[in-house]
Amino acid sequence: MEIILADYYGFCGGVKRAVKLTEEALENNEKVYIDGMLIHNHNETNRLEKLGLNELNENIEDGTLILRSHGTALEKKIEYEKIYDVIDTVCPKVIKVQKLAKKYKDDFLVILGKKDHPEVVSINSYSCYNGLVIENIEELKKNKENLINTDKEVVIISQTTFNENKLNEIFEFLDSINIKYKFYDTICNATKLRNQSVINLAKSVDCVLIFGDKKSSNSTKLYENAKKYNSNIFFINSIDEIEISKLLVYNRIGISAGASTPAWIIKEAIEKMEDMNKNEMMEAIDSSFTKIKRGDILTGTVLYVNDTEVGVNINYRADGIVPKEEVSDSLDVNPSDLFKSGDEIEVYVLKMDDGDGNVLLSHKRIQQMKNWEVVEGMFNNEEIVEAYVNEVTKGGLKCEVLGLNAFMPASHVSVGYKKDLSEFLDKTLASKVIDFNKDKRRIILSRKVVEQEEIEQKKKEIYENINVGDTIEGVVQRLTNFGAFVDIGGIDGLIHISQLSWNRVKHPSDVVEPGQEVNVKVLEIDPEQDRVALGLKQLTKEPWDLFVEENKVGDIVQGKVVNLLDFGAFVKLESGVDGLLHVSQISRVHVDKPSDKLEQGQDIEVVITDIDEENKKISLSIKEIEKQRAREARLAEGEDVNDDIENTEEPAPKKESNYDRVNEKRSKRQKENKPRNQKVEQASNDGFGISFADLFNKADSNEEESFEVADNADDDSNEEIAENVVIESADDEINNNEEVSELNEENAEEVEETEEA
Repeated sequence: MEIILADYYGFCGGVKRAVKLTEEALENNEKVYIDGMLIHNHNETNRLEKLGLNELNENIEDGTLILRSHGTALEKKIEYEKIYDVIDTVCPKVIKVQKLAKKYKDDFLVILGKKDHPEVVSINSYSCYNGLVIENIEELKKNKENLINTDKEVVIISQTTFNENKLNEIFEFLDSINIKYKFYDTICNATKLRNQSVINLAKSVDCVLIFGDKKSSNSTKLYENAKKYNSNIFFINSIDEIEISKLLVYNRIGISAGASTPAWIIKEAIEKMEDMNKNEMMEAIDSSFTKIKRGDILTGTVLYVNDTEVGVNINYRADGIVPKEEVSDSLDVNPSDLFKSGDEIEVYVLKMDDGDGNVLLSHKRIQQMKNWEVVEGMFNNEEIVEAYVNEVTKGGLKCEVLGLNAFMPASHVSVGYKKDLSEFLDKTLASKVIDFNKDKRRIILSRKVVEQEEIEQKKKEIYENINVGDTIEGVVQRLTNFGAFVDIGGIDGLIHISQLSWNRVKHPSDVVEPGQEVNVKVLEIDPEQDRVALGLKQLTKEPWDLFVEENKVGDIVQGKVVNLLDFGAFVKLESGVDGLLHVSQISRVHVDKPSDKLEQGQDIEVVITDIDEENKKISLSIKEIEKQRAREARLAEGEDVNDDIENTEEPAPKKESNYDRVNEKRSKRQKENKPRNQKVEQASNDGFGISFADLFNKADSNEEESFEVADNADDDSNEEIAENVVIESADDEINNNEEVSELNEENAEEVEETEEA
């Protein structure tokens, strides 16, 4: 054991002077008293009391009075001098500060120190208590406005043992608020030397003994400074306050003392430590050692830390070593990040001897033992745990939870099937413990349970926040033949194929694709069945409404032939709606069937001849366009055109047709003198702007009968002729209607399908 004294310690000059004056007064006077403690050290005070120094009380009317080294309040000193023979032992350094306080009592005087400390009280009394006493930066900030608004000069003095770090903080604050001040450095130089000396000592020894009274300001500062650089610090008043055996584990012991600590206390401590003979020391050492064995759990103190190990004092004849791999579950952790010299540490004894005479210890094992308790609690409380995946196997994932081995079966990795589990390697998964057995060291995890709970929570929130008619955002997840499933924030809603578009959709992929972001309208919500029906087409105008807004009868529009039937062609217009181009409206030349003139998929130009808004049907015509262009051509050539008598249909080559067969049957009936129907009725409209009468008139146009209205006929004659034409045509149409019924029956199914379209 090596004992090293600080360069500066023990009594300062002022304390030595006070003790010397007191000892002389005791030798020369019978009645010697003191008001308070001469110095802040109980051991020295007790020694002086044994020599005859007594505490002053109000009943004492004469004798010698010792005024303490910290100083006495001015008004009390004046009163004492009237009654007693006063011996003032106040430190010369304190007298200097008292004089400054008296000099600047009319200025803005700031006294740095503790308000109730005898030295500060005595200093402030010389300023008639006009000084502002500040102990720290917080108190100074509270008086910020007073400092800024004062028109007096700011003068700063301090207690002789004031902390220099606090002093620097105060200066920085005053400078930051632009306060001009005059500072007198009244901190005792002996205090500065002691503080620096104890710092140097603490850095160079294994432990430090600070001798001093805890009421002593300078002794307390020595302890605080030494503690910053060495964790093994003992703050004691005498050597009797500590078991010397506790010091025997240290090779180098440093000693320092406050300004109020007498030399005899330090000398006594050194003598007691050196007087222990070797046998006593060994006995003390042996008795102080803890008996340990493999598997014990101990609490030790960290001696040192480096990159490969942690040295631990376990109060045994040999130190303990915690290798880096036994410090933490993570090999990437540097021991110095977790521990520092002086820290308490719990360790598990692995071996009594690691081969080098040290006890092999583990801190990781302690944490694992505690973690089993933690995981068990999380299992019982169904809490979420963080599982780190460190290996992928055929049956699932090997994980680590708080340093403990755990397993997650493949069926519990996710709600959905995961073929390749390697994507989870080196990832941390939020999971729950679904099976736990501490004795068998078994922990079974499930990530699927957590996902299911999250999904249910999301569903609940979604169902609470959406309503029928809402427009929401979603992402197309997958397509089927009957529709598209859309993720709307945690649950999938279905857009049925009929709700994708106003137009006919063969497959959902014609409208949307997986991953596409879409806005959809909520059509139906069924939380019990976990179903949400969505619509896409509802966010756009219906093609029919758009068509009606943008088009009218007489407009020429573009379209594409989408279907050909015997009675006409269906044409899809640019607005997305279908119109019927009747066979009679395909050309000015007679057409037997639409396929003679048109092809499916052909782009054509048509004119709108009728819009049935109630039944949503459109009638189209190419013939009307041809007629109009023919008129325009004749007008351009200068010909007169009479629309009323114009022959709008050119004769077609004679060939057998349905209408020919109808005419043949009618001629046969006429030869048999079958009676005509006398009642003229208007044929019903077929819904596309073409009547049966129109159809039959086209057939009759091939007959030899013709009617000509003379330009020079009178009005009555013309009316009669027109009336005869209408009646004759109506009769023929009625008869034709009966005769073509057989033909209509053959096409009944085809017509019905067309009507539905």
